[in-house]
Amino acid sequence: MQIRFDAALLAAVLAAPAFAAAPPTPPIPRAVVADPPRYAAHPARNRQVLILSHGEGMNALFMLAAGAGPKPTMLLLHGLPGNEQNLDLAQAARRAGWNVLTLHYRGSWGSPGRFTLAGAGEDVDAAMAFLRQPGTVAQYGIDTRRVVIAGHSMGAFFAARYAAAHDDVAGVVLIDPWNVGASGKQVAAHPETRQDAIAAMGDDFGNSLAGTDAARLMTEVERHANDWELADAVPALARKPVLIVAAEYGNAAQVAPLTAALKAQRGARVRAVTLPSDHAFADRRIGLAGVAVDWLDRLRAASPK
Repeated sequence: MQIRFDAALLAAVLAAPAFAAAPPTPPIPRAVVADPPRYAAHPARNRQVLILSHGEGMNALFMLAAGAGPKPTMLLLHGLPGNEQNLDLAQAARRAGWNVLTLHYRGSWGSPGRFTLAGAGEDVDAAMAFLRQPGTVAQYGIDTRRVVIAGHSMGAFFAARYAAAHDDVAGVVLIDPWNVGASGKQVAAHPETRQDAIAAMGDDFGNSLAGTDAARLMTEVERHANDWELADAVPALARKPVLIVAAEYGNAAQVAPLTAALKAQRGARVRAVTLPSDHAFADRRIGLAGVAVDWLDRLRAASPK
């Protein structure tokens, strides 16, 4: 899901030096395009899990990397509603040696409960707590020193907010993040755009979300316009390694100021890449996975053993 409000602003941002000067994308890592040999003693495998959040068991899939011993692990969060779940990225990260946990928030895609944006944020907290439980660490081989949180669109919004508020993540991957607070402020400043914003938000929900619709979610966005502004998270977020991948024809107008603010922080470790694609990166899937896996490889190499 993407929110577009101001075509002129988008055009201005795309013409800005921050995007013109974006660093070149790295070579595609082998894990993105080639399968490794089978590790017979400890093969890659999938495990379906239920993650408890406020009394409901969220549907989740743990994609476990091959090999013995604890593995770096990534929590990968989908957007709204999650038609693009980035499972190709998850598979590439696993081939590169990372465990990847994916989930469906309460009230989405068959997970019980009613979907709300605030509830999805609580579900992210629950998923990270799950990864830290001693039984989970032992059963699934998690290296708790190298846990990364990643997300796409709405998932990136919650990944950024979680990372800003917690010290238990080694890095953050933000894929064309949605700044929910900025969208709420935009509608407040231009109420005539509200119906168009609702239509843009809800054009692909189908039967994926329970107990809500685009109008109710927009009301939630407006109610949290001030306390869900990602700019407020920048100082804390910039203390961690961050990868931001923007979509030139997606949420670039929101991503550019966030990227600039992060890079302006003293000591920030931010890599920002813009790919010429839409919000779902529909025609840059290998490019997206290549950027993300290259960053994960570098993060793992730089982290303490």
